[in-house]
Amino acid sequence: MVNTNGREDLLACLDAIERTHPPEVAHEVLVVDNASDDGSARAVRERFPGARLFALERRTGKAENDTLLLRESRGRFCLLLNEDSLLLEGAARALLDALERDPGAAAAGAQLLTSSGEPTACAWRLPDAGWALAAALFLHERYAVQSRGAAVRRVGWVQSSAMLVRREAAEAVDWLDPAFFVYSDETDLCRRLRDAGWQILFVPDARAVHHDQLSSDSAAMRRRIVEFHRNRDLYFRKHDMPGTRMLWTICWTWAYLVRALVATALPGHDPRRYLLHARQQLFPRRGEGLREAAAAHNRIKVTGGGAR
Repeated sequence: MVNTNGREDLLACLDAIERTHPPEVAHEVLVVDNASDDGSARAVRERFPGARLFALERRTGKAENDTLLLRESRGRFCLLLNEDSLLLEGAARALLDALERDPGAAAAGAQLLTSSGEPTACAWRLPDAGWALAAALFLHERYAVQSRGAAVRRVGWVQSSAMLVRREAAEAVDWLDPAFFVYSDETDLCRRLRDAGWQILFVPDARAVHHDQLSSDSAAMRRRIVEFHRNRDLYFRKHDMPGTRMLWTICWTWAYLVRALVATALPGHDPRRYLLHARQQLFPRRGEGLREAAAAHNRIKVTGGGAR
């Protein structure tokens, strides 16, 4: 798993791994601590001395960190987790069974639950023109979400908050692309795996709570929105989809503007958030995102400004 200043979530995640891992399956635990400032690395050393810890001195992107974990792992299957993901009983076994039953599958995603225990969307079609048109009609969830049903099914891509990967398949497509700092990194990986002939699975019996780290800090929210749109745009450019990219821009900008208008009349909804989404959809390469925040953090550490 990859952790950035999520000490308590990380320790809970590690506890859940110990509590739920199938006893008959040999395993190792690898943790990348992404230059945290909250004592996360020290806590892992003290509480989980058997874990292989990679304590980074500078912050890097999630795709790069997940690739480090995949490269360094020694198992045939690698379960990628966010530090704010909490495996429930039977999750690892269900994911492993799904990939072992389907030798043509390269990755399997769990059913993610909100902090209150409600299922949330976590498997989708690959982004395409149909998804954009559905967004303009506010039917995108019906069209794109594939994390439905009670049976294992093949899907476009799954969220890497709790995703089991067949290591040989990831190696064959050259791991995750570090150009994706965060967001769309797993979409790109699943797309390249599918292009190479592999399948992606959604496994509803594998359940994991994902404590989404949404912040009330407006600056943090802005950086996440900037990074989200920047990397989705990168996905379209990387996979040579100019028509879909243009349609996506038109349809989603319209959808965000309508939501901003509606939000002005609804209590508890902030139209500024939707307006920011619309702006970034139109101009995805503008603004400072999580990549710039990490670079600023690294500069402070180098100059000594972050000394404690």
